[in-house]
Amino acid sequence: MAQDKTKATGAPQLRSYIAPGAPATRRKALGNESFLRPEIGFTPKWYRDALGISFGECWHTDPAYRRESVRAMRAELRKRFPEANIGGCEEDGPLDLLTGTYGACTVAAIYGASIRYEDDQWPVAEHLLLNDDAIDTLEPPDLDSSPVFQGLMDQVDWIAREEGTVTGFMNWQGILNNAHRLRGEPLFLDLLIDPARCRRLFECVCATMIDAAKRLHARQRATGFNVEFFTVSNCLVNLVSSDHYRELLLPFDIRIAEAFGSIGIHNCAWSVDPYIDAYAEVPNVGYVDMGVDSDLPKVRALFPHARRAVMYRPTDLAVRSYDELYEEMSRIGHELGPCDIVAADIESGTPDDKVTGLIDVCRRVSSERALR
Repeated sequence: MAQDKTKATGAPQLRSYIAPGAPATRRKALGNESFLRPEIGFTPKWYRDALGISFGECWHTDPAYRRESVRAMRAELRKRFPEANIGGCEEDGPLDLLTGTYGACTVAAIYGASIRYEDDQWPVAEHLLLNDDAIDTLEPPDLDSSPVFQGLMDQVDWIAREEGTVTGFMNWQGILNNAHRLRGEPLFLDLLIDPARCRRLFECVCATMIDAAKRLHARQRATGFNVEFFTVSNCLVNLVSSDHYRELLLPFDIRIAEAFGSIGIHNCAWSVDPYIDAYAEVPNVGYVDMGVDSDLPKVRALFPHARRAVMYRPTDLAVRSYDELYEEMSRIGHELGPCDIVAADIESGTPDDKVTGLIDVCRRVSSERALR
């Protein structure tokens, strides 16, 4: 069995983080996390219906507009869920005006993909559908001449002037996610019949992800905010076999992990079982998440030193009674805890008491654990 490498490398733990208006990401753990810690997040539509905020192009390209919306969202969260600190809304200090920018589209946009914006949704990258010849001659774009990347860095400069410190995290996605946005469905055929073509695409995407992140981290560090980790989003991993992941994708996750002090692996809400042994070969893992139907005791055994998390589906939250939530959270805590419960993408129309019920259940389970 593969062994967890977090302790040997001293990689810091990460925890789930959902900034107001942003998709889920990770940030460095504080060390005082509760046994069963809920991380709550809402869709853009939830905020638009509550506050009238537009999440169109202006939200992603104008940090001044984004700052006003972040202030409004934080106030709404404090009003409806007092003392829950959802999205860090109770925390003082410079505002996080970076997390959520361009959603999950940044790397694809750097390669030339168009971004489609909606008032009540996260942005979507229009797939480039690069053909065979384009993939075979693909090179990583020059970030110094990339309008997308330079536009992002211009926003970072504005945040530094206005807030002093550039806090927050870009969502660079993962190798497979980004490659799919560039190649489209033929990527999955490539995995079977032309792995060399896949590797070329993966090499380019990986190089861009590392280069862009390191440049951003250096700029943030100059303002006093040190990002010592990288998160890979493996949302599409359930569409490939465990053998294909190990052979073609694992080497790039390892490369990313070695380039940063800690790595968070976002497996999404799928079962992590087919991939967890391979994930355990990645060094510096500070965080790993999974669906609730995963082999949770095995994950805890493989990653005793990383922060673990369950991606709890918003559809389950909407239909579970308080007692059902308590039973399920107690089981998760017993099998995986200490861990995060990530209730992301909660949609407009979900009663607030469903959210407060989950928060209360997590506190109850954590308190019961402390009494043992």
